[in-house]
Amino acid sequence: MRHRHSDYMYWAKTQSRGRFNLATSGVGSFPLAELPRQPALEINGDSTYGYAPLQQAIARKCGVDPDCVVAAAGTSMANHLAMAALVEPGDEVLIEHPAYELLVSAALFLGARVRRFARTVENGFALDPAAIRGALTPKTKLVVVTNLHNPSSALTPDAALREVGDLARSVGAHVLVDEVYLDAVYEDTPRTAFQLGPEFIVTNSLTKVYGLSGLRCGWILAQPDLARAMWRLNDLFGSIPAHAAELLSVAALEQLDFIRERARKVVEADRALLGEFLSRHAAVSAARTAWGTTAFLRLHGADVEQLLARLRADYETTAVPGRFFEMPDHFRIGMGVNTEMFGEGLRRLDLALGGTGLPACPA
Repeated sequence: MRHRHSDYMYWAKTQSRGRFNLATSGVGSFPLAELPRQPALEINGDSTYGYAPLQQAIARKCGVDPDCVVAAAGTSMANHLAMAALVEPGDEVLIEHPAYELLVSAALFLGARVRRFARTVENGFALDPAAIRGALTPKTKLVVVTNLHNPSSALTPDAALREVGDLARSVGAHVLVDEVYLDAVYEDTPRTAFQLGPEFIVTNSLTKVYGLSGLRCGWILAQPDLARAMWRLNDLFGSIPAHAAELLSVAALEQLDFIRERARKVVEADRALLGEFLSRHAAVSAARTAWGTTAFLRLHGADVEQLLARLRADYETTAVPGRFFEMPDHFRIGMGVNTEMFGEGLRRLDLALGGTGLPACPA
Protein backbone atom coordinates (compact mmCIF):
# COMPACT_ATOMS: atom_id res chain seq x y z
CA MET A 1 0.00 0.00 0.00
CA ARG A 2 1.34 3.41 -0.95
CA HIS A 3 2.26 6.12 1.52
CA ARG A 4 -0.63 8.60 1.34
CA HIS A 5 0.14 11.37 3.79
CA SER A 6 2.90 13.44 5.38
CA ASP A 7 3.23 13.22 9.14
CA TYR A 8 5.49 16.26 9.15
CA MET A 9 3.08 18.50 7.21
CA TYR A 10 0.20 17.52 9.48
CA TRP A 11 2.32 18.44 12.51
CA ALA A 12 3.46 21.68 10.87
CA LYS A 13 -0.10 22.74 10.10
CA THR A 14 -1.64 21.76 13.43
CA GLN A 15 1.03 21.86 16.15
CA SER A 16 4.05 23.92 15.09
CA ARG A 17 2.94 27.39 16.02
CA GLY A 18 3.73 28.95 19.36
CA ARG A 19 4.00 32.43 20.77
CA PHE A 20 7.75 32.06 20.28
CA ASN A 21 8.07 30.04 17.13
CA LEU A 22 11.42 28.35 16.52
CA ALA A 23 9.73 25.83 14.22
CA THR A 24 9.87 28.07 11.16
CA SER A 25 11.70 26.95 8.04
CA GLY A 26 12.00 30.14 6.01
CA VAL A 27 12.25 33.89 6.42
CA GLY A 28 9.39 36.11 7.49
CA SER A 29 6.59 36.87 5.06
CA PHE A 30 7.33 39.68 2.63
CA PRO A 31 4.42 42.18 2.61
CA LEU A 32 2.91 43.29 -0.67
CA ALA A 33 3.04 46.91 0.48
CA GLU A 34 6.86 46.78 0.42
CA LEU A 35 7.12 45.62 -3.18
CA PRO A 36 8.46 48.78 -4.85
CA ARG A 37 6.90 48.25 -8.27
CA GLN A 38 3.57 46.48 -8.20
CA PRO A 39 1.94 45.17 -11.36
CA ALA A 40 -1.60 45.82 -12.51
CA LEU A 41 -3.43 42.65 -11.53
CA GLU A 42 -5.80 40.66 -13.71
CA ILE A 43 -7.73 37.52 -12.85
CA ASN A 44 -7.24 35.73 -16.16
CA GLY A 45 -4.30 35.58 -18.55
CA ASP A 46 -2.50 33.50 -21.14
CA SER A 47 -1.34 30.64 -18.92
CA THR A 48 -1.24 27.27 -20.67
CA TYR A 49 2.12 25.51 -20.61
CA GLY A 50 3.77 28.38 -18.82
CA TYR A 51 3.08 32.10 -18.63
CA ALA A 52 5.75 33.47 -20.98
CA PRO A 53 6.89 36.46 -18.87
CA LEU A 54 7.22 34.21 -15.82
CA GLN A 55 9.06 31.53 -17.79
CA GLN A 56 11.49 34.14 -19.03
CA ALA A 57 11.98 35.70 -15.59
CA ILE A 58 12.77 32.35 -13.97
CA ALA A 59 15.08 31.46 -16.86
CA ARG A 60 16.98 34.74 -16.45
CA LYS A 61 17.37 34.17 -12.72
CA CYS A 62 18.74 30.66 -13.27
CA GLY A 63 20.75 31.34 -16.42
CA VAL A 64 18.91 28.72 -18.49
CA ASP A 65 16.74 28.53 -21.59
CA PRO A 66 13.01 29.08 -20.90
CA ASP A 67 12.33 25.70 -22.52
CA CYS A 68 14.07 24.11 -19.51
CA VAL A 69 11.69 25.73 -16.99
CA VAL A 70 8.55 24.04 -15.66
CA ALA A 71 6.48 26.21 -13.34
CA ALA A 72 4.99 24.48 -10.29
CA ALA A 73 3.03 25.36 -7.17
CA GLY A 74 5.96 25.71 -4.76
CA THR A 75 8.95 23.45 -4.26
CA SER A 76 6.96 20.58 -2.79
CA MET A 77 4.81 20.32 -5.90
CA ALA A 78 7.92 20.74 -8.05
CA ASN A 79 9.54 17.80 -6.26
CA HIS A 80 6.43 15.67 -6.61
CA LEU A 81 6.09 16.47 -10.30
CA ALA A 82 9.78 15.84 -10.99
CA MET A 83 9.69 12.48 -9.22
CA ALA A 84 6.42 11.51 -10.89
CA ALA A 85 7.93 12.13 -14.31
CA LEU A 86 10.98 9.98 -13.55
CA VAL A 87 9.88 7.19 -11.23
CA GLU A 88 7.71 4.17 -11.94
CA PRO A 89 6.34 1.90 -9.19
CA GLY A 90 9.13 -0.40 -8.04
CA ASP A 91 11.94 1.87 -9.24
CA GLU A 92 14.80 2.44 -6.81
CA VAL A 93 15.23 5.97 -5.45
CA LEU A 94 18.26 6.86 -3.34
CA ILE A 95 17.59 9.65 -0.80
CA GLU A 96 19.88 11.31 1.73
CA HIS A 97 19.50 10.70 5.47
CA PRO A 98 18.54 12.81 7.35
CA ALA A 99 16.08 14.12 4.80
CA TYR A 100 13.14 16.46 4.55
CA GLU A 101 10.22 14.14 5.19
CA LEU A 102 8.16 15.16 2.16
CA LEU A 103 10.90 13.96 -0.20
CA VAL A 104 10.72 10.47 1.25
CA SER A 105 6.92 10.48 1.50
CA ALA A 106 6.52 11.61 -2.12
CA ALA A 107 8.79 8.82 -3.37
CA LEU A 108 6.88 6.26 -1.32
CA PHE A 109 3.56 7.59 -2.62
CA LEU A 110 4.80 7.02 -6.16
CA GLY A 111 5.56 3.40 -5.30
CA ALA A 112 9.35 3.74 -5.33
CA ARG A 113 11.69 1.43 -3.46
CA VAL A 114 13.51 3.95 -1.26
CA ARG A 115 17.13 3.37 -0.28
CA ARG A 116 19.16 5.76 1.86
CA PHE A 117 22.68 7.09 2.13
CA ALA A 118 24.02 8.84 5.21
CA ARG A 119 24.98 12.44 5.79
CA THR A 120 26.63 12.06 9.18
CA VAL A 121 26.61 14.42 12.13
CA GLU A 122 30.30 13.68 12.63
CA ASN A 123 30.98 15.14 9.18
CA GLY A 124 28.77 18.17 9.73
CA PHE A 125 26.10 16.58 7.48
CA ALA A 126 28.32 17.21 4.45
CA LEU A 127 27.36 15.38 1.26
CA ASP A 128 29.88 12.58 0.79
CA PRO A 129 29.89 11.07 -2.73
CA ALA A 130 31.49 7.94 -1.29
CA ALA A 131 28.32 7.30 0.73
CA ILE A 132 26.28 7.51 -2.48
CA ARG A 133 28.73 5.21 -4.27
CA GLY A 134 28.25 2.63 -1.54
CA ALA A 135 24.46 2.74 -1.77
CA LEU A 136 24.07 3.05 -5.54
CA THR A 137 22.96 -0.01 -7.49
CA PRO A 138 22.29 -0.72 -11.17
CA LYS A 139 18.58 -0.40 -10.31
CA THR A 140 18.88 3.18 -9.03
CA LYS A 141 16.79 5.56 -11.15
CA LEU A 142 17.05 8.73 -9.07
CA VAL A 143 19.36 10.23 -6.43
CA VAL A 144 17.73 12.93 -4.27
CA VAL A 145 19.64 15.58 -2.31
CA THR A 146 19.01 19.04 -0.86
CA ASN A 147 21.39 21.98 -1.16
CA LEU A 148 21.48 23.69 1.25
CA HIS A 149 20.80 20.55 3.25
CA ASN A 150 17.46 20.46 5.01
CA PRO A 151 17.61 20.32 8.05
CA SER A 152 21.26 21.26 8.74
CA SER A 153 21.93 24.00 6.12
CA ALA A 154 25.21 22.33 5.07
CA LEU A 155 26.38 23.60 1.68
CA THR A 156 27.52 21.13 -1.00
CA PRO A 157 30.21 22.44 -3.39
CA ASP A 158 30.07 21.90 -7.14
CA ALA A 159 32.94 19.41 -7.03
CA ALA A 160 30.97 17.02 -4.83
CA LEU A 161 27.84 17.45 -6.94
CA ARG A 162 29.79 16.71 -10.12
CA GLU A 163 31.01 13.49 -8.58
CA VAL A 164 27.44 12.56 -7.66
CA GLY A 165 26.42 13.32 -11.24
CA ASP A 166 29.16 11.03 -12.57
CA LEU A 167 27.98 8.24 -10.26
CA ALA A 168 24.37 8.64 -11.33
CA ARG A 169 25.29 8.70 -15.01
CA SER A 170 27.22 5.45 -14.58
CA VAL A 171 23.96 3.61 -13.83
CA GLY A 172 21.68 5.71 -16.06
CA ALA A 173 20.10 7.63 -13.17
CA HIS A 174 19.18 11.29 -12.67
CA VAL A 175 20.05 13.54 -9.73
CA LEU A 176 17.27 15.66 -8.23
CA VAL A 177 18.62 18.64 -6.26
CA ASP A 178 16.18 20.62 -4.14
CA GLU A 179 17.73 24.10 -4.05
CA VAL A 180 15.00 25.97 -2.20
CA TYR A 181 17.51 27.19 0.44
CA LEU A 182 20.48 27.82 -1.88
CA ASP A 183 19.89 31.56 -2.22
CA ALA A 184 20.45 31.87 1.53
CA VAL A 185 24.14 31.73 0.63
CA TYR A 186 24.34 35.51 0.51
CA GLU A 187 27.94 35.87 -0.66
CA ASP A 188 29.19 34.20 -3.87
CA THR A 189 25.85 32.45 -4.26
CA PRO A 190 26.49 29.18 -6.12
CA ARG A 191 25.00 28.67 -9.55
CA THR A 192 22.29 26.09 -9.88
CA ALA A 193 23.40 22.46 -10.13
CA PHE A 194 21.40 22.23 -13.34
CA GLN A 195 24.43 23.76 -15.04
CA LEU A 196 26.57 20.76 -14.09
CA GLY A 197 25.18 18.26 -16.60
CA PRO A 198 22.08 16.77 -18.25
CA GLU A 199 21.59 14.20 -15.49
CA PHE A 200 20.70 17.02 -13.05
CA ILE A 201 17.15 18.13 -12.37
CA VAL A 202 16.66 21.05 -9.99
CA THR A 203 13.69 22.33 -7.98
CA ASN A 204 13.33 25.70 -6.31
CA SER A 205 10.85 28.45 -5.41
CA LEU A 206 10.43 31.94 -3.99
CA THR A 207 9.35 30.58 -0.62
CA LYS A 208 12.03 29.92 2.00
CA VAL A 209 14.61 32.63 1.25
CA TYR A 210 12.28 35.36 -0.02
CA GLY A 211 9.20 35.13 2.19
CA LEU A 212 6.88 34.81 -0.83
CA SER A 213 5.28 31.49 -0.02
CA GLY A 214 1.79 32.75 -0.80
CA LEU A 215 2.65 33.22 -4.46
CA ARG A 216 3.33 29.48 -4.84
CA CYS A 217 6.01 30.35 -7.39
CA GLY A 218 8.05 27.19 -7.77
CA TRP A 219 9.85 25.64 -10.70
CA ILE A 220 11.73 22.65 -12.07
CA LEU A 221 14.79 22.90 -14.31
CA ALA A 222 15.05 19.95 -16.69
CA GLN A 223 16.23 19.18 -20.20
CA PRO A 224 13.63 20.41 -22.74
CA ASP A 225 12.23 16.98 -23.67
CA LEU A 226 11.82 16.05 -20.01
CA ALA A 227 10.41 19.50 -19.24
CA ARG A 228 7.73 19.00 -21.89
CA ALA A 229 6.83 15.64 -20.37
CA MET A 230 6.49 17.30 -16.96
CA TRP A 231 4.17 19.95 -18.35
CA ARG A 232 1.93 17.25 -19.81
CA LEU A 233 2.02 15.26 -16.58
CA ASN A 234 1.05 18.38 -14.65
CA ASP A 235 -2.23 18.45 -16.60
CA LEU A 236 -3.33 15.69 -14.22
CA PHE A 237 -2.67 17.85 -11.16
CA GLY A 238 -3.66 21.40 -12.13
CA SER A 239 -4.92 22.86 -15.40
CA ILE A 240 -3.62 26.42 -15.02
CA PRO A 241 -2.15 28.41 -12.10
CA ALA A 242 -3.63 31.54 -10.53
CA HIS A 243 -2.80 34.34 -12.95
CA ALA A 244 -2.68 37.08 -10.32
CA ALA A 245 0.04 35.10 -8.55
CA GLU A 246 1.93 34.79 -11.84
CA LEU A 247 1.87 38.56 -12.33
CA LEU A 248 3.10 39.18 -8.79
CA SER A 249 5.78 36.52 -9.21
CA VAL A 250 7.14 38.26 -12.31
CA ALA A 251 7.28 41.54 -10.38
CA ALA A 252 9.03 39.84 -7.45
CA LEU A 253 11.59 38.15 -9.70
CA GLU A 254 12.49 41.56 -11.11
CA GLN A 255 13.25 42.80 -7.57
CA LEU A 256 14.76 39.72 -5.90
CA ASP A 257 17.93 41.42 -4.69
CA PHE A 258 15.90 43.94 -2.72
CA ILE A 259 13.62 41.25 -1.28
CA ARG A 260 16.51 38.97 -0.34
CA GLU A 261 18.52 41.71 1.37
CA ARG A 262 15.52 42.66 3.51
CA ALA A 263 15.45 39.14 4.99
CA ARG A 264 19.23 38.74 5.13
CA LYS A 265 19.59 41.20 8.00
CA VAL A 266 17.22 39.17 10.16
CA VAL A 267 18.82 35.83 9.26
CA GLU A 268 22.30 37.08 10.11
CA ALA A 269 21.19 38.61 13.41
CA ASP A 270 19.45 35.37 14.36
CA ARG A 271 22.50 33.30 13.38
CA ALA A 272 24.68 35.41 15.66
CA LEU A 273 22.28 34.81 18.56
CA LEU A 274 22.29 31.08 17.84
CA GLY A 275 26.09 31.01 17.85
CA GLU A 276 26.13 32.66 21.27
CA PHE A 277 23.50 30.23 22.54
CA LEU A 278 25.42 27.16 21.36
CA SER A 279 28.65 28.41 22.88
CA ARG A 280 26.94 28.50 26.31
CA HIS A 281 25.47 25.01 26.30
CA ALA A 282 27.07 21.59 26.55
CA ALA A 283 23.62 19.98 26.47
CA VAL A 284 23.07 20.87 22.81
CA SER A 285 25.34 21.04 19.78
CA ALA A 286 24.94 21.71 16.07
CA ALA A 287 26.95 21.67 12.88
CA ARG A 288 28.08 25.28 12.52
CA THR A 289 27.13 26.54 9.07
CA ALA A 290 27.67 29.97 7.54
CA TRP A 291 24.38 30.11 5.70
CA GLY A 292 20.78 28.97 5.71
CA THR A 293 17.60 29.59 7.68
CA THR A 294 17.57 26.32 9.64
CA ALA A 295 19.85 24.65 12.16
CA PHE A 296 19.73 21.07 13.39
CA LEU A 297 20.49 20.81 17.10
CA ARG A 298 21.49 17.62 18.87
CA LEU A 299 20.35 17.13 22.46
CA HIS A 300 22.78 15.24 24.69
CA GLY A 301 21.71 13.13 27.65
CA ALA A 302 17.98 13.85 27.53
CA ASP A 303 14.83 13.05 25.56
CA VAL A 304 14.00 15.47 22.73
CA GLU A 305 10.26 14.80 22.79
CA GLN A 306 10.09 15.51 26.52
CA LEU A 307 12.12 18.69 26.11
CA LEU A 308 9.94 19.98 23.26
CA ALA A 309 6.73 19.11 25.12
CA ARG A 310 7.96 21.07 28.14
CA LEU A 311 9.12 23.91 25.91
CA ARG A 312 5.67 24.18 24.36
CA ALA A 313 3.58 23.70 27.51
CA ASP A 314 5.61 25.78 29.95
CA TYR A 315 7.38 28.31 27.74
CA GLU A 316 5.01 28.85 24.75
CA THR A 317 7.85 27.98 22.37
CA THR A 318 7.97 25.44 19.54
CA ALA A 319 10.71 23.64 17.59
CA VAL A 320 10.57 20.78 15.07
CA PRO A 321 11.14 17.29 16.50
CA GLY A 322 14.01 15.42 14.89
CA ARG A 323 11.85 12.34 14.42
CA PHE A 324 10.50 13.99 11.26
CA PHE A 325 14.04 13.72 9.89
CA GLU A 326 14.55 10.23 11.37
CA MET A 327 16.97 11.70 13.93
CA PRO A 328 15.07 11.53 17.24
CA ASP A 329 17.95 12.94 19.29
CA HIS A 330 17.85 16.18 17.26
CA PHE A 331 15.46 19.08 16.72
CA ARG A 332 15.33 21.79 14.07
CA ILE A 333 14.99 25.49 14.66
CA GLY A 334 14.41 28.24 12.11
CA MET A 335 15.87 31.71 11.67
CA GLY A 336 14.93 34.80 9.69
CA VAL A 337 11.45 35.79 10.88
CA ASN A 338 11.86 38.19 13.81
CA THR A 339 15.06 38.60 15.81
CA GLU A 340 13.36 39.72 19.01
CA MET A 341 11.07 36.69 18.89
CA PHE A 342 13.97 34.38 18.03
CA GLY A 343 16.09 35.67 20.89
CA GLU A 344 13.28 35.23 23.38
CA GLY A 345 12.62 31.75 22.02
CA LEU A 346 16.25 30.84 22.65
CA ARG A 347 16.04 32.26 26.15
CA ARG A 348 13.02 30.07 26.84
CA LEU A 349 14.79 27.07 25.35
CA ASP A 350 17.62 27.82 27.76
CA LEU A 351 15.14 27.75 30.65
CA ALA A 352 13.61 24.49 29.43
CA LEU A 353 17.09 23.01 29.35
CA GLY A 354 17.44 24.00 32.99
CA GLY A 355 19.82 26.91 32.52
CA THR A 356 19.70 30.64 33.08
CA GLY A 357 22.49 31.66 30.76
CA LEU A 358 20.74 34.18 28.54
CA PRO A 359 19.38 37.62 29.37
CA ALA A 360 15.71 38.35 28.83
CA CYS A 361 14.90 40.17 25.62
CA PRO A 362 13.06 43.49 25.99
CA ALA A 363 9.28 43.27 25.73
